[in-house]
Amino acid sequence: MNNSKRDFIIPVFVPHAGCPHQCIFCNQNTVTGKKISIPSPDDLDNIIATFLKFKGSKRNRVQIAFYGGNFLGIDTDIIKQLLVVATKYVTKGVIDSIRFSTRPDTIDDHKLDIVENFPVKTIELGVQSMDDSVLLAAKRGHTYSDTINAVSLLKKRNFETGMQMMIGLPGDDESKSIATANQISVLRPDFVRIYPTLVLSGSTLAVLYNKGKYEPLSLLQGVLIAKKVYLVFKENNIKVIRMGLQATDDLKEGSSVIAGPYHPAFAHLVYSEIFLDNIIKMLESNNLKSENIIIKVHPKSISISRGIKNKNIQTIKELFGIKSIDVMPDISLSRDEVKIEFVN
Repeated sequence: MNNSKRDFIIPVFVPHAGCPHQCIFCNQNTVTGKKISIPSPDDLDNIIATFLKFKGSKRNRVQIAFYGGNFLGIDTDIIKQLLVVATKYVTKGVIDSIRFSTRPDTIDDHKLDIVENFPVKTIELGVQSMDDSVLLAAKRGHTYSDTINAVSLLKKRNFETGMQMMIGLPGDDESKSIATANQISVLRPDFVRIYPTLVLSGSTLAVLYNKGKYEPLSLLQGVLIAKKVYLVFKENNIKVIRMGLQATDDLKEGSSVIAGPYHPAFAHLVYSEIFLDNIIKMLESNNLKSENIIIKVHPKSISISRGIKNKNIQTIKELFGIKSIDVMPDISLSRDEVKIEFVN
């Protein structure tokens, strides 16, 4: 919920590439919708050219992004090969910079010496949790200390740093997720992503789920925990750029998600809950009583404030005995502000 122009990201997926093992929750082919591993230089050229056709004028910077695998765990020669191709487009002036995601335990001075020779601006860390017991249960193969060290090395070299966390992993709970958000906030990343744990077909987690050894969060539990985690980051002025997995064709069809809090508009549900909380607090603290109210929000927040299928409107009516609620746009408000007027 921010008003700035969005970056234009050209995603290049390298599912499982560079991963030393498969984490308990992972099936990258399902998450990315891609069956390939590492694209060839020609493949990379084609991907970039295709996406550039769809770049609109209302965008901020343009970045080539390597997602889905453990980028710095890939063979060094292949890393250089991919970065050389991507750099051509930066040199031409059609791309601003390069970004990639990697594991915290692959960040070291030697690897960073390599990528510093290229126009890499942004590095995302797949942190998932800051609790060592949760990381162990998820078979991540790295620790809380690895994350702290990785962030320190990235900040020393002035890389824009992102951190990805998950809620609902085996051994995790609400308090541990909130603790992870607080510990991430202390490290001051430039942005974060929040992902709910899903049981994906082909994952080890699916085996545990089918044996009754893992119980995923319900959609409501996932939304409410994500809300609290999001608010930790908001209070610490850390940008949350995504909540929930992007809806690939496999996920949309529902064939790959066996269980867990998947929703194609997961972030919408979280923001909607935040609006509902704020509206309820405002009504509870106001002595004015009316059967008719007007809720004013930013024009782009109307749908979120109403809730999916007008859930928020119905909840407010039932809680406060209100008969009529109009939601109206107010351009003077920010995307997360709300104003209430009582109508006689």
